[in-house]
Amino acid sequence: MIIKPRIKGFVCITSHPLGCLANLRDQVAVASRSKIECERKPKRVLVIGSSTGYGLASRVTAAFSAGADTMGVYFERPPKEEKTASAGYYNSAAFCKLAGEAGLSAVDVNGDAFSTECKEEVVKKAKETGGAFDLVVYSLASPRRTDPVDGKTYRACLKPIGAIYKNKTLDTDRKEVKEVTIDPANEQEVADTQKVMGGEDWEAWTDLLLAEGLMAPGCLNLAYSYIGPEVTWPIYRNGTIGKAKEHLENSAAALTEKMKLAGCGNAYVSVNKAVVTQASSAIPVVPLYVSMLFKIMEELGTHEGCIEQTCRLFKDRLYGETEEVPVDEKNRIRLDDWEMEPDVQRKIVELWPRVCSENLLELTSFAKYQEEFLSLFGFGHASVDYEAEVDQENPF
Repeated sequence: MIIKPRIKGFVCITSHPLGCLANLRDQVAVASRSKIECERKPKRVLVIGSSTGYGLASRVTAAFSAGADTMGVYFERPPKEEKTASAGYYNSAAFCKLAGEAGLSAVDVNGDAFSTECKEEVVKKAKETGGAFDLVVYSLASPRRTDPVDGKTYRACLKPIGAIYKNKTLDTDRKEVKEVTIDPANEQEVADTQKVMGGEDWEAWTDLLLAEGLMAPGCLNLAYSYIGPEVTWPIYRNGTIGKAKEHLENSAAALTEKMKLAGCGNAYVSVNKAVVTQASSAIPVVPLYVSMLFKIMEELGTHEGCIEQTCRLFKDRLYGETEEVPVDEKNRIRLDDWEMEPDVQRKIVELWPRVCSENLLELTSFAKYQEEFLSLFGFGHASVDYEAEVDQENPF
């Protein structure tokens, strides 16, 4: 079939496998130029949420910067008849192809990472393919979670807390800057969002891996978070998702204590830079902020995508010249340091009231944002012939 992008809201419901493969080749090229030479580099890595965004970049970096064997856990839709697979499914297949060509082991588990069954499958495959991990990356971004203990399905929501939220946002389909109004969350919605996106499942994975002897001595256990600028705080950091992320961040200390008792290493949360991901595209205000941020950081020469940022995380922070991982006063790795530079944020504050539909393309890098959004689904890569037919079931 000939595959074209079909966009509904903030999601593209088609994906191009050869475009996904081309994107993976680009990421591999970046990671291959950022070799990690220190003896502490990881040899076996588990990435939970490995098919897109920072999770995928973490798996690529572990494999092609550090030479590690990897296991990826993801929940993605395979191709079916006249329908393409999800982009994450093709990303994972492309990763396994490239890892195999490089002589690296790549084991996949496609299932609901919140479920007991998926966790048991990971344990089984880990014991069959080499045993304990010396790096675990927890990078789930799901809108819902079925708790295996009580059987209930909890849904995350994106709402402010305590007051109605009004601000500028960007209708990416219409290229229109407009105002968004969002009612505040109730207590149940706050609790449900924490249940989905907080640290409870990260702790469940850690408990299981420790109990099964699947965390090696010195193992690092890493989760990802985001803080962002004041302009997004009411809907993000001070809203339902931000409170869930605070719970995730606060979980790191308890997990470190458990790991130390078991003779393992430390748990960390890395606060990363704003990038274009499927998850961030759904958050009001963020696409507009990211479009402005890209322009400013590109002009300063400090712009990074997921793979560039993850390579810096591995090489400079996790596996740098000294064993000590640099953290802030709350024990977080601050990989958002370049985004939060005072000059960058000052320019955001100056631009924010000026941006409107008429000057959007002039004052922001919205065109770059659109390119990166489409590339998430394998579209827009210069090396791919998008007019050619593709076998969507066996593309590689």
